[in-house]
Amino acid sequence: MNQATAKKEISVADLTVTITEEIHVKAGLEETFEALLEQIGEGNSKPDGTAMPMKLEARPGGRWYRDLGNDNGHYWGTVQAINRPTLLEITGPLFMSYAAVSNLQYRLSKVDGGTLIKFHHIALGLIPDEHREGMGKGWKHIHEKVRQRAEGKQGASFKR
Repeated sequence: MNQATAKKEISVADLTVTITEEIHVKAGLEETFEALLEQIGEGNSKPDGTAMPMKLEARPGGRWYRDLGNDNGHYWGTVQAINRPTLLEITGPLFMSYAAVSNLQYRLSKVDGGTLIKFHHIALGLIPDEHREGMGKGWKHIHEKVRQRAEGKQGASFKR
């Protein structure tokens, strides 16, 4: 059999990525949810600190995208479900410009000392290894910024 006809066995693991994370935030549920919306929206940045503002239409069917102006940009997903302040679910290709789709779930709950965010990212498709490796780092960066933003809001509300 030559290389042109050789077939590689592809498993479900080769076609999926699953990332889960729990983020403990020392802020109230409402402040944390608003911080999440701000961070993945206009306050978004890359792990190197470069600003990468996004647009998030925080309603069912709303778009999540990067607006580059003049009707240029990148579509990331659609709000599948939102139940303020406990649930945000988005489905779409995210940053992937190839045959792939993702589902993101943010479930927030009140816990002693603040809020717990349970995050799940499940992706299905032909995802290159370099993207698989960078996903966890990117989400950790975003979630740390959400935590900092929410805890800053909490501190600001105590100062009033």
